[in-house]
Amino acid sequence: MSDETNNPEYRGRFAPTPSGPLHFGSIISALGSYLQAKQHNGQWFVRIEDVDLPRTIFGSDKVILNQLEAIGLTWDSDIVYQSERTPVYHLAIETLSSLGHTFSCSCTRKKISIKPHSCACSQGIADSLSRYSIRIRTDNQIITVNDLLQGKYTQSLMSDVGDFIVKRTDGLFAYHLAVTVDDAEQNINQIVRGADLLNSTPRQIYIQKLLGLPTPTYLHLPVAINKDGSKVSKRSHAAEIDLKNPSRVIFEALQFLGQMPPSEAIHSDLESLMKWAIKNWDINSIPKEKEIKI
Repeated sequence: MSDETNNPEYRGRFAPTPSGPLHFGSIISALGSYLQAKQHNGQWFVRIEDVDLPRTIFGSDKVILNQLEAIGLTWDSDIVYQSERTPVYHLAIETLSSLGHTFSCSCTRKKISIKPHSCACSQGIADSLSRYSIRIRTDNQIITVNDLLQGKYTQSLMSDVGDFIVKRTDGLFAYHLAVTVDDAEQNINQIVRGADLLNSTPRQIYIQKLLGLPTPTYLHLPVAINKDGSKVSKRSHAAEIDLKNPSRVIFEALQFLGQMPPSEAIHSDLESLMKWAIKNWDINSIPKEKEIKI
């Protein structure tokens, strides 16, 4: 399986939400994206995705950065914060609107969930007394993601998703808009992240097409889930990683990703283990399941 990128310099990233410390699930994405970048002699960036301010916990960004450094994952440029990029997102919305790709919408999330595709706002029928979100108009084209691990994934945005929000009623920009604009501006040419985000990728590719932005290649890694089937996440109260033994953290993450570090490596120094990991990283060994119980 080829994982080549058409760009001369590999540029990858890890983009955590600062809603709490990193846990095992987030380390999977961090380590996978880091090793993929370093094996390609590329650069690895960290972006703090704090565009959703209500989810942000003050000081979590510093905790996350300290955790990354403690387990040997060091970044190659200044940290980017989405909360500092509001003008860029405004410009993207203005561009989309000027091209006729957006419309104001007064529909609530509850209304849409109960009756999908019931929004009539795109035809100019909206409640004039309501606050508005901004949605992107979708069409019936099929968006295909040729994922390096999960294979071909297709989606019809019009029937599977519908017109989706790029700016919320509270004035905050939606994840899909922010992440798409940020990846393009940072010249990210391969995105390595959890498979739980695979179904949102067509929306991002659609925005890329509308704005004339390049489409990176994608590698969606298996997601760690609990025995009850829930995702290992901050919402499921996942324990933060143990920094007392960083080599064990990396060792266990490598095993989860199908890599085969020698058993004695769990007791080795972190620098030696990371050198082994970069040299021996093999995406063909990564399990192709979208979810793996731990």
